[in-house]
Amino acid sequence: MWVRRSAIRPVPGYARIPSRALDSVRDGLAEDDDEAREQLDAGFERFEQAQPILAARVGDTLARPLDDTALALGYFLSLAIWLAFDAALGDRVAPVTEQEIDATDELLHLDEELRRADPVEPLDSDDVVAMEQPHLLAFVHEHMNATLEVHAEAIDVDDVHAVYRLVLVEILALSYAVKRPAGYPVAKTELLA
Repeated sequence: MWVRRSAIRPVPGYARIPSRALDSVRDGLAEDDDEAREQLDAGFERFEQAQPILAARVGDTLARPLDDTALALGYFLSLAIWLAFDAALGDRVAPVTEQEIDATDELLHLDEELRRADPVEPLDSDDVVAMEQPHLLAFVHEHMNATLEVHAEAIDVDDVHAVYRLVLVEILALSYAVKRPAGYPVAKTELLA
């Protein structure tokens, strides 16, 4: 399903992350012991090696003065998203360039502007991203809602919004970086994008 008007490019079917990849990430990150921390550190090192420019953008965004809870949420979600792509697609995810991150950020910004300009538009930009990567957005919402419930009075919502926007850009940038499998037909929407 595609909305009638959006600046966000469609995500090809072969780039969508299945729920089983997120279940694997969830299981791997659920433990709270030394082994789990070592796995997180190793995962972040792999993220920095496989996606150096994207990891640097995540690091730069999270290096700003942020609420401690929002900061922890940002590191967790950005790593979990990459781990899901890595688990599901492995080396089919090309390294994201600075230009691709900037273009994706601009697409999201333009889509937000289009929706603000149309008072009868029933969807937000994150709804469009959720249509393209439903399992990833459900995972993100699950963890953001849990964090907001626990830390409702102590967390800075502007910082949470900055983290949320960062992970939306990460999700789209990684989605667009997935290489088409050999023999996979080119969709009309990909030709037009």
